[in-house]
Amino acid sequence: MIISVNPEPTLAEFQALMKKTDRLLNEDARRRRSYYATRGGNPLEDDVKAMLDESAKGTAFAGTIEKVSGQKFPDIVAAKYYGVEVKSTKDDHWTSTGSSILETTRVSGVERIYMTFGKLGGDPIEFLSKPYEECLYGIAVTHMPRYLIDMRLNPGETIFDKMGVPYDELRRMDNPIAPVAKYYRSQLKPGERLWWTGDSSDETVSATIRLWKNLTADEKRKHTIYGLVNYPEVFGGDYDRYALWLTSQGVVDPHIRDQFSAGGQEEMLLSSGEKVKFPGVYRRVKNNMDYFIHLMSLKDSTLVEVHDRLDKDAFRRRMLAWCDVVSSKSTMDYDVSMDALKTMFKRWINLYTENVRGGMVSRNRSVVCEHCGKTYHQTLSKQLEGHRFSEDDICPYCGKSNGSSLEWEFENRK
Repeated sequence: MIISVNPEPTLAEFQALMKKTDRLLNEDARRRRSYYATRGGNPLEDDVKAMLDESAKGTAFAGTIEKVSGQKFPDIVAAKYYGVEVKSTKDDHWTSTGSSILETTRVSGVERIYMTFGKLGGDPIEFLSKPYEECLYGIAVTHMPRYLIDMRLNPGETIFDKMGVPYDELRRMDNPIAPVAKYYRSQLKPGERLWWTGDSSDETVSATIRLWKNLTADEKRKHTIYGLVNYPEVFGGDYDRYALWLTSQGVVDPHIRDQFSAGGQEEMLLSSGEKVKFPGVYRRVKNNMDYFIHLMSLKDSTLVEVHDRLDKDAFRRRMLAWCDVVSSKSTMDYDVSMDALKTMFKRWINLYTENVRGGMVSRNRSVVCEHCGKTYHQTLSKQLEGHRFSEDDICPYCGKSNGSSLEWEFENRK
């Protein structure tokens, strides 16, 4: 990081300029309180520039004060090296929301910035200027992460002190959000998460918000199965962590319970051959086995775009561990739930174990029946070497065959 250390005019001269500007603004505010009470935004920037011009007379800053404002940061530039960002509040306090931490509109060449803050509420109206980085105590997220301003901060209380990252270092980073997110993650309490960033540095989040009802059927399916895999407490009716994650994906569902329970009970097969009624949440796994197995087979099931898969032993361990957690949280008896889940997964675990040797688990596709014309979902699983037999591709709607294979096993569903 390289910053010019011998600017002309000097930093001491700029500090003197800001101190005089504060004095002139406060004197004028005492004389014209009603005038300043109506200012703010762009008009207040004009007032600050006027006082900077006055203060610059007879100094090296004379004739160098330029208001840029608009979409630029900071609002005012002095001698092409120094800057003044103008903020205010209509209330009787010294706090407000500041500018974006990204500083993508920062004026080129400006290295040292002061904050000039107008407290336009209360009596008296007051102005105070301080080095920009010395009045930023935290970060809030609107449409982007923004600094929080407190002009009365004590030394050591800035957000940069808390993070252990100097302001000048942070603003020059390619991704300044990463250390900010890391800090705020470290402050989370149990059950909390950052809605505006993922749980890890690799996880992305949505910048927009949508209602659940406006998602496509495939989006709904993938979100729900992700919840089943990563938040097994939903089997016991606890949707809190899943709801927080869903919000981070830009989705709000006011009826989140229905994602898992709608449709009533589901009949599950036990190892004894007996069929038992289970809560509807079990059906979500049963009817979406292809995507469920896909997520469970990933080394990191939270990163659905990274297809780095588990080996057969790790996959088996994860499946059994998941069954254990689900059964311990389910409203069903633990042993009954474990029996039903292991019975349902037995074939899939065996298929994964066999096919992972060949570098693939399964292939999913949609098929149009050549007899009835309806589209059905199909999972192709490679048959085990030495144990192959002719497998028919039977349409689940009309029951007619769409061919056969000695290489693939078909699992077809409506």
